[in-house]
Amino acid sequence: MVKKIGKRTLKATPTYEIEGKLQPQAVELERAVLGALMIDSESLSDAIDSLKTEYFYLPKHQKIFEAIVNLFNNTQPVDILTVSEELKRIEAFKSIGGLAYISELTNNVASASNTEFHSRIIAEKFIKRSLINISRRISSDAFDDSVDIFDLLNNAEAELFTVTEGTLRKSYDKMSLLIKGALENIETLRNKEDGLSGIPSGFTSLDRVTSGWQNSDLIICAARPGMGKTALALSMTRNIAIEHNIPIGFFSLEMSSEQLVNRLIASESELNASKLRKGDLADHEMIQLHEKIKELSEAQIFIDDTPALTIFELRAKARRLVKNHNVKIIMI
Repeated sequence: MVKKIGKRTLKATPTYEIEGKLQPQAVELERAVLGALMIDSESLSDAIDSLKTEYFYLPKHQKIFEAIVNLFNNTQPVDILTVSEELKRIEAFKSIGGLAYISELTNNVASASNTEFHSRIIAEKFIKRSLINISRRISSDAFDDSVDIFDLLNNAEAELFTVTEGTLRKSYDKMSLLIKGALENIETLRNKEDGLSGIPSGFTSLDRVTSGWQNSDLIICAARPGMGKTALALSMTRNIAIEHNIPIGFFSLEMSSEQLVNRLIASESELNASKLRKGDLADHEMIQLHEKIKELSEAQIFIDDTPALTIFELRAKARRLVKNHNVKIIMI
């Protein structure tokens, strides 16, 4: 099996040793899981949901798991005989050791009750092997002066992102825990004056409908050019950062940071934007300017005007903003 990572192609078949060290693996657990899947149908769905073919260290185990998944997806029974027939169909029966090896897998299963836990360990070993391989490639590229530094960073982020997204899956939530969390949230809202569960936009009528911007929400403001989308975003940014003291990140793909700040200054100081651009201000207007923008200068607004950002660059920058400045909301 071949897996695409970034601009490279990563083969699932492992290199058994790196610099004399055996790669992270759990062959005995792989045998136990494969054997359990062929004798206990109840463990099938959970294991197939948490494992992928490439997670297995030995190529023959990958083939056996591939056969099991094929049978499961076609709603066919999974046992020694059906798995053997499927392996013959995909021309892997002899290469994995034939019926003798398949029988050995099932004979060595003491209990299928720990299959889910064993599967998690197999997945963790695969993640470690992937990180080792990625680290070696990043190290090799870092020593190569012909590799552009930004390409190096982008490729590193892309490969790590692929491993994270492909292996770390969210499990289901129990209703009791969900209800408990919901009740705690309701109690908190009951004691709040504004009754908002999310981040206020600063527009009362809008917040009344949305209860504020909620965690994990993606809000899209769509309109024709010149209709005030940027003005609305800047106004909300100002309200969130100044009125509610909430750190916010602002990514601008078109306007420069200077242009955005000038618009914020014009709005906050209540001075004519044209006069600000020209510097045509009277003495009293300069005093008004300094007085009005004091809060703005101290606001936790972080603007990035890097043009043509890739999704991986944006993701990396957003993560750093959250980690370093506790940013709660991102505007793009």
